[in-house]
Amino acid sequence: MSGTSTADERLQVLEAITDTALGHLGQDVVMAKILARVREVLGVDTATVLRHDPDSQLLQAIAASGIEEEVFQDVRIGVGAGFAGRVALERRPVFLDHVDETTVVNALLQERGLRTLLGVPMVAGDELIGVLHVGSVTPREFPEADVELLRLVAARLALALQIDNSTTDRAAAAALQRSLLPGRLPDIAGMRFSARYVPGTEPGVGGDWYDLFPLPGDRLGIVMGDVAGHGLNAAVIMGRLRSALRAYALESDDPAEVLSKLDRKVQHFEPGALATVVYGLVPASRDKVAISLAGHLPPVLAAPGRPSAFVDVPVDPPIGVTGPRRRRTVVELPLGGVLAFYTDGLVERRDQLIDVGLQRLTEVVTPDQPGVVCARVMAALVGATPAQDDIALLVARREPN
Repeated sequence: MSGTSTADERLQVLEAITDTALGHLGQDVVMAKILARVREVLGVDTATVLRHDPDSQLLQAIAASGIEEEVFQDVRIGVGAGFAGRVALERRPVFLDHVDETTVVNALLQERGLRTLLGVPMVAGDELIGVLHVGSVTPREFPEADVELLRLVAARLALALQIDNSTTDRAAAAALQRSLLPGRLPDIAGMRFSARYVPGTEPGVGGDWYDLFPLPGDRLGIVMGDVAGHGLNAAVIMGRLRSALRAYALESDDPAEVLSKLDRKVQHFEPGALATVVYGLVPASRDKVAISLAGHLPPVLAAPGRPSAFVDVPVDPPIGVTGPRRRRTVVELPLGGVLAFYTDGLVERRDQLIDVGLQRLTEVVTPDQPGVVCARVMAALVGATPAQDDIALLVARREPN
C-alpha cells in the first residue's frame, strides 16, 4: 500500500520523468514510460489513459500498462457511462472500491480482478483531454498524496496530448487541403486561369477551396467555397463538399439545382456544417456563365471598356441553412472579360469594414491576363501583412477559341 511519507519524493521523481519524456520522446514512448512509472510508484497493477473525442463524446483507450488489452481491443466508453465516463463527466477524481457491472462498463476491468480504482480527469485549460485511471487487484486506499500525484501526471499527459492532437490535426488538415486544391489548373479551350491560396495565421487550416473541372459537352465548372471553422474537421467537410458538388455537376446543368442537392446532402449527412459556395457553369460558347450563390460574396467582372463591378447575382442562404428555392443568374462574359472568384479572407480585416476591401478589389480587377490580375490583387489587398484568415483567389479570363 502506498504511504504519504514519500509523497514529496515521488512527486519530484515523476515530474522530472514527465518533463524529460515530454521534451524528447514520441507520444507512444512517453505514455509507456510514464504509465509504467506510475504503476511502480503507486504500487498498483494497472494504469490506463483514455483520450476524449469531443465530437462523439467517447473515451478511447490509447495507452495502458498492466491491462494492454484495453488498447488492443479498442475500448471506448461514453462520457457519463461507468467509472471512466463518470470521471470525465464530473471532471474530478473518483475512487471506486467496488468493481462490478453496476459500477464499470468495461468488462476487462472485472475480468482482470480489479478491486479498487482511482481515476482523474486530464484537462488542459478548459478542455477535457481524457481520463487517467489506475487499479489494484487488492482492496486499498489512496491517500490524498496519491491523488495529487495522479493529478500531476494527468495534467502533464493532457498537455502532451493536446499538443500532439493539435500538431497532428494541423498536418493532416494541411495535407488534405493540398490534395484537394488543383495542383495544376486545367487547359480549357477559350479560357485562361490563375489562382492563389494563402493559409491564414489563425490556428488551424481553414476550409477554403476552389475548383475547376471540365464537364460533358465542353462545359466548365468553376467553384469557390468556404467551410465554417478551422482544423481537420473543416478540411474533411471541405473534401466531402467538393466531391459531392462535382458529382451533382455531372447530373445537372443548373448551378442552382446543383447547390440545392449539395445543401440537402449537407443537412442530412453533415448536420451543423455550414459553408458558403459560388458555383459557375460556363457553356461551350464561353460567352456567358450561369452563377448561383450560396451565401458567398459575388465574383467581380471586369470587361473591356467597362468599369469593373460585382456581378448582379442574388445571394441565397449558405449551404447548411434552410431557405427559399435557390436561384441562378446568367452573366454575359465578353471576349477578354475577367471573372474573379475569392473567399472573404481576401477582403475582410478586423480593423476595417469589409466594404473597404470590396471596393479595393473592384479597383484592381481589370481585363488583363489572369496571372497579372492575381498578382495585382494580392499586392493590393494582402501586401506584406500576413492574412488572419485563409485566402483563396481564382481568376478566369475568356480568350479567343
